[in-house]
Amino acid sequence: MEKLLFIDSCIRREESRSKQAADYLMKKVDESGKFEIDSLCLMDEPLHYLSEGFFQQRESMLSEGKIDHRRFDYAHQFAKADVIVIAAPFWDLGFPALLKTYIENVSVDGITFYADAEGIHGMSQGRLLIFVTTRGGYYENLPLEMGSRYMEALAEFFGIDEYVCCFAEGLDIEGNNPKQLIQDLFDDIDRLNI
Repeated sequence: MEKLLFIDSCIRREESRSKQAADYLMKKVDESGKFEIDSLCLMDEPLHYLSEGFFQQRESMLSEGKIDHRRFDYAHQFAKADVIVIAAPFWDLGFPALLKTYIENVSVDGITFYADAEGIHGMSQGRLLIFVTTRGGYYENLPLEMGSRYMEALAEFFGIDEYVCCFAEGLDIEGNNPKQLIQDLFDDIDRLNI
């Protein structure tokens, strides 16, 4: 059975439209019975961003080869997932800082990637990363949209075979029908081949 890791960074929790879309996807995944599912609600995790002593401790452990320390549990969990679903709203042209903090914690040389004279190589066993997001305005075709672009680059960085972004946008534009736009997103999710 494949492992699926669901990472929830929907700060507004149940009020979040991104969370509603992710819940729709995860219900379908759960009903399929094809996956062993691990879920992380980042708002409930004791995440620390990399700074000063926390960063130095990490570098010391890595130089000593202590990659089995519990400090690297997030990275090991991420690297072992076959499918990764990340849900986050579109904030400040990207996504909430909490998700970036999580990414810092999973970006570990020797676990999720390694570097050598030839470049950087992903070590994740993942075959698919799905990013679920919603946007109030229209950004998909603008260079300002950095959330999905960043996630796609991360998938390549970690060696994940395929990247898919499931999104709805224009939800806060006057005259649009947000319920229909969310339904269109659900329809896109229905067409996913996971």
